[in-house]
Amino acid sequence: MLATIYRMTGKTYLYSFFAFFICLFSIRTYSQQIPKREFRGVWVATIGNIDWPSVRAGNNVAQQKQEFIDLLDQHRSAGLNAIILQVRPAADAFYGKGREPWSRYLTGKQGLAPSPFYDPLEFAIEEAHKRGMELHAWFNPYRASTTLNPAHFSEDHITKRHPEWFFTYAGKKLFNPGLPDVRKYIIDVIMDVVKNYDVDGIHFDDYFYPYPDSRNTSVPDQLTFAQYNNGIENIEDWRRNNVNMLVRDLGIAIKRIKPYVKYGISPCGVWDNKENNSIGSETRGLSAYRELYADGVKWMQEGWIDYINPQIYFPFKNRAAAYEVLVSWWQRHTYGRHFYVGHGAYRVTENKTGWTDKSQIPRQVRHLREEHDVEGSIYFSSKSLMDNLAGLQDSMRNDLYRSPALPPTMPWLDSIPPNAPFGLLVKSSANGKMNTLFWQKPDVASDGQSAYGYVVYRFVVGEHINIKDPSKIIFITYDADKLQYTDDDIKQNQRYKYVVTAIDRLKNESRPSDSREEDEES
Repeated sequence: MLATIYRMTGKTYLYSFFAFFICLFSIRTYSQQIPKREFRGVWVATIGNIDWPSVRAGNNVAQQKQEFIDLLDQHRSAGLNAIILQVRPAADAFYGKGREPWSRYLTGKQGLAPSPFYDPLEFAIEEAHKRGMELHAWFNPYRASTTLNPAHFSEDHITKRHPEWFFTYAGKKLFNPGLPDVRKYIIDVIMDVVKNYDVDGIHFDDYFYPYPDSRNTSVPDQLTFAQYNNGIENIEDWRRNNVNMLVRDLGIAIKRIKPYVKYGISPCGVWDNKENNSIGSETRGLSAYRELYADGVKWMQEGWIDYINPQIYFPFKNRAAAYEVLVSWWQRHTYGRHFYVGHGAYRVTENKTGWTDKSQIPRQVRHLREEHDVEGSIYFSSKSLMDNLAGLQDSMRNDLYRSPALPPTMPWLDSIPPNAPFGLLVKSSANGKMNTLFWQKPDVASDGQSAYGYVVYRFVVGEHINIKDPSKIIFITYDADKLQYTDDDIKQNQRYKYVVTAIDRLKNESRPSDSREEDEES
């Protein structure tokens, strides 16, 4: 995404003191119901070691793992529920069960495996699921390199095996989207991950045809157009069709193998401007449709993807592309699929109009919650949140996301909830400082599925059982075999009762189990 060129250096804690008071003021002056269902994601960029692993970690596997665990723990504590992990930054891999070489951003040398060996994607999925967080594998489909330096390419890199598949633009090697063999290869690469890993989603960013360089150089694909135009007369329409075919065919391939795997794309924030397109937005920004040949509206209309996540990296009332204008516009083009807002968290310390207001992104979140068809947010990027730029992570933890949330359901993929767990028992410890819950896995539901995970709710004795209230959620797991939980965050003079629900792979939720108080047996 465009923001990957922004190098975030150092740690910015300058705003933390002020953020504490901003957060207190926000909580006291703005009361908004926190939704129980909301997608709360963060991009974890690996290209250039922006977010993970750090350059400091190098090829130290233990340090890489610890950094990722710390990253997950911070984001979960801030209320996030999804990680968008970049697993293929430049036709290379952060996973072992595929056909492309290990990434140099992982080990320092392309093609060099981690030592001692581990599979970063497998590790990331397992650790995210332990914490009740989804893991979406983020691919850059067309970028094959960020450099032309031969030392940065392994001998088996695809640019060396099939040099005819690429063109050079702005100092990078890029796959030529007009070649049928290229489209097949990219789909095969991604399907390696779908088949071999327990990912929750497949995710593309905004890089399709290249962003124009400083000289607005033409894309060198005229010969490909002449050979593979398929009767399309206009080269711009042909380029859009090339991208459309990849988006469509990949979606078909994913659902054929694993229908529950979500498929989403994050284009740049402006689809097209109204001055050039009657159905475009009232903006004057770079057009995904016109300059990158990315037709997000068609992908949604056709139902090829499950969610769209435009990068609306603009403040309210921005003259060229206002946040509120774009949120309103995209809502009119969801066609029954999900729309998540992409927020530019890296921008919050910029000394520019709109961004000098340190409450800019919290206000953006509150705004989207008041809209009728926005299902959540994804933030670029992890480092900006972990460094608590402008106190944003504090705002999440103490205000915006102070209650957990389940991801929104996708009824076009699965609308049948699992059956409820049963046999709930609650045992208090001898010192009265913790309660341990035990339950049984539910029977198989009508669609043949049992539980994929569980949600534990806690209420004060005498309080009405209301599982629509997210503030009562104390634990979420994506482990079907985890049939107990210890609640050690209790007041000794307070008595509690609990219920447990089951969730399936797409987070449909069962009815609650029978409620149980401390030391009450079924």
